[in-house]
Amino acid sequence: MQQETVVLIIGAGPAGLATSACLNLQNIPNIVLEKEDCCASLWKKRSYDRLKLHLAKQFCELPHMPFPQNAPTFVPKTDFIQYLDDYASHFNVNPIYHRTVESASFDERERKWLVFVRNTLVNVVETYEGKFLIVATGENGEGYIPNVPGLDSFHGEVMHSSHYENGKRFDDKNALVVGCGNSGMEIAYDLSNWGAQTSIVVRNPVHVLTKRITQLGMVLLKFIPCYVVDYIMLTLSKFVYGNLSDYGLQRPSKGPFYLKRITGQSPVIDVGTVDKIKAQEIKIFPSISKINGDCIQFANGETKSFDAIVFATGYRSTVRKWLRDDGGLFNEEGMPNKRVPNHWKGENGLYCAGFSREGLFGISNDAKSIAQDICMVLEQQK
Repeated sequence: MQQETVVLIIGAGPAGLATSACLNLQNIPNIVLEKEDCCASLWKKRSYDRLKLHLAKQFCELPHMPFPQNAPTFVPKTDFIQYLDDYASHFNVNPIYHRTVESASFDERERKWLVFVRNTLVNVVETYEGKFLIVATGENGEGYIPNVPGLDSFHGEVMHSSHYENGKRFDDKNALVVGCGNSGMEIAYDLSNWGAQTSIVVRNPVHVLTKRITQLGMVLLKFIPCYVVDYIMLTLSKFVYGNLSDYGLQRPSKGPFYLKRITGQSPVIDVGTVDKIKAQEIKIFPSISKINGDCIQFANGETKSFDAIVFATGYRSTVRKWLRDDGGLFNEEGMPNKRVPNHWKGENGLYCAGFSREGLFGISNDAKSIAQDICMVLEQQK
């Protein structure tokens, strides 16, 4: 089977949906290809039950469709999934599911992108052609578990955070969460609430803010420089939490919004984990040295037995596995070579959406920029 269109979009997460919607509003034909059986599979299949958007709803809207007025400021997972389904329906975005991209390359002679896709329902390879190609598989293509010495000897349960739903079955078990980002901190909180004896590995310094402090910072960034906002954020954080180094949480030397902009590292939005750490209901450990059976040895020399390990160690881009002829748009890690705001456009009609490290806010900006640029190119070619 061979299909041709103007724009091919790989991935039906929020980035793919938003870009397709913006193109549809300009009446530019496009096809969205998705390997799973649904849109937004990360949210529907690989996120924990208690998840809410960590940023206020005005920073998480996709283009041309605000959240309902009665939606809470911090939207729960189920409501956000409903919003995405409504968004796709409203803008007539109809992804083709069960399509795993095997390779995508630019045909210099035809001046088109050729994408070979496996239809996993019938195990047949299909060909799609497009003048433009948009990579919308995002930063969170697949879960990453680091190579820890002795991990294969661990007798208990090992999982990536993308497979964690809730802590119900971990009641009264010793559980270790590896990673102190937003997912790690919230999963540790959830495990503790379900009665697990919870510990968390904190390897690097981390900023901890409340949702309201973060919301204030996002608003202030529109009006005053980042370094001033960061100073306000740190002052408020110290007022709320005090000196967290006594509990094993060091603050980075650079401010939270500066780090987010330069490295993509988000501050932790506290959901109650810090109180549990202070009350010693959640124990902090440094990095793991090695694992021997159920015993885990840490960098400070301590050893403890655990029943389960949850790796909240992030995700990796999968772009490098299938994209050819990217013209230097992506680096070896499958992330854009150029920094925001110039990261989204490559050569020969190649674009990327959802790789800005700015969450849903960045996705919205990418989608609008890409659709506008494609519209302009097509106008010039007329």
